[in-house]
Amino acid sequence: MSIEEGPDKQPVPDQTPDGSPSASRLANRYGAPKPGLSRRTKIVAGGAALLLGAVAAGYFALPSEGGDVTFKDVGFTIPDAGHATVDFQVTKDTDATVSCAVQVLNETHAVVGWKNVTVGPAEERTTAHRLALRTDSLGVTGGVNACWTIDPN
Repeated sequence: MSIEEGPDKQPVPDQTPDGSPSASRLANRYGAPKPGLSRRTKIVAGGAALLLGAVAAGYFALPSEGGDVTFKDVGFTIPDAGHATVDFQVTKDTDATVSCAVQVLNETHAVVGWKNVTVGPAEERTTAHRLALRTDSLGVTGGVNACWTIDPN
């Protein structure tokens, strides 16, 4: 057997004939490990990443000119298997007209009620709405699926 044992009867790591450890044998076989990035390169890359992050944050922080439409589910009631009521808020430009798709889902997340509602111009940016829907079967939740601006042309 070619495993050598040291004074405490533990195996001694493999060594090359010149006495260097096995890591140099691996380097001879697979090539030397590539050197890491220099300190200057790391600083430049970090600075570029910070600058890019700041530009991206600034871009997303600016309001868009297209007039964003947002909605918030406020609540719902489901009195029986054929009816549901959904309460929600819509925030939009005061002169914009939007359409919102409101849905009721059952316990397996299947749509059992659906209705599109149009929200026209208003004095306030945020308006509250209550919509009664008919359902095919008993729902367990209701809310707005999506809202979008309707082109006035």
